[in-house]
Amino acid sequence: MSALTVDHEPEPGWDDLVRIWEQVDAPEGHKVEIIEGIITVSSTPSWDHNSTAFLLLLRLAAVIPSDWRIFQTQEAAVPGRKGLYIPDLMVVAEEDGPAPGELFPAGKAKLVVEITSPGNAARDCVAKARCYAQAGVPLYLLLDPCVSDIPIAKLYGEPKDGTYRMLQAVEYGGKLTLPAPFDLAIDTSELPVS
Repeated sequence: MSALTVDHEPEPGWDDLVRIWEQVDAPEGHKVEIIEGIITVSSTPSWDHNSTAFLLLLRLAAVIPSDWRIFQTQEAAVPGRKGLYIPDLMVVAEEDGPAPGELFPAGKAKLVVEITSPGNAARDCVAKARCYAQAGVPLYLLLDPCVSDIPIAKLYGEPKDGTYRMLQAVEYGGKLTLPAPFDLAIDTSELPVS
């Protein structure tokens, strides 16, 4: 009997993953992310998904300081968890923007919002929540309109040791309140359900 030897490529490091991420030629409208060291491609969001993002963007734009920004296509890097995400919405201070050629560190975000779709719900609910908490993102809003019979919105905060505390959870139809500095009540009855 003989043994078969197999040469394994070493697991790619953060810089290798980012280099591969930068070179992925995804179809237009698709989102390419690194989730726990795995490069993933997500399909174009649905009409309801985009409508939810738009409605929330309008509400946030009315309450944030003039030197803050709301992004829909900005990457948020968490190198320690081999994560590079493109949140559905991310609120950041203009002064915290990355230097030219650098990735935006997720921990500088004021708020990150993810809206689940059938294909990404588990990643948004578990992997991204862990990474955003580890990065120190102070508020993570998870809108989950499609996973169960009862759509739900969850607000996480107070990150500690890579874990969030759930600050509030409401079924769609109820109001969820973002704390200061936002002080914004979100009426989830306005949000579409897939």
